[in-house]
Amino acid sequence: MAKHFKEIMNDITTFVFDVDGVLTDSSVFVTNEGEILRTMNIRDGYAMKAAVESGYNVCIISGGSNEGVRVRLRNLGIKDIHLGTPDKVVTFKEYTDLYNINPEQVLYMGDDIPDFHVMKLVGLPTCPQDASPEIKNICRYISHVKGGKGAARDVIEQVMKVQGKWMEHFSGKHD
Repeated sequence: MAKHFKEIMNDITTFVFDVDGVLTDSSVFVTNEGEILRTMNIRDGYAMKAAVESGYNVCIISGGSNEGVRVRLRNLGIKDIHLGTPDKVVTFKEYTDLYNINPEQVLYMGDDIPDFHVMKLVGLPTCPQDASPEIKNICRYISHVKGGKGAARDVIEQVMKVQGKWMEHFSGKHD
């Protein structure tokens, strides 16, 4: 019998997130100059910063590339930011090899076809409520929250609560 997703959460040491459709709502704003702007959820940022400060590995793997996104994620304390990634599986394997991370201890949140193959490699594949059907079919947990609206916060908070770390360190300084 397969483990319940809450049991798997006990073993999670690493969070990996896609950007578009997970940390954003998949929408982009295009300026007259052709600059692409995205919005990100403050609660997702708060939770990612809390995870970093609590000793979890947090990694971003995205096919898209945007300097504003990189700056935002760095400001949250995330060091492993892989934007413009042509092959997420290769990037994921390089990341887990570099830090000697067991893929079974990884929670990956993705939302669409480019995440499919890498999500099959992890212990806890998850997705936002509005992910593609193909992704939902392989997930052990589907958030009740849409991408860009707090889905990352949902999974981080659940893992940290299961492990007894959620309220341990908050100081009110997170953004």
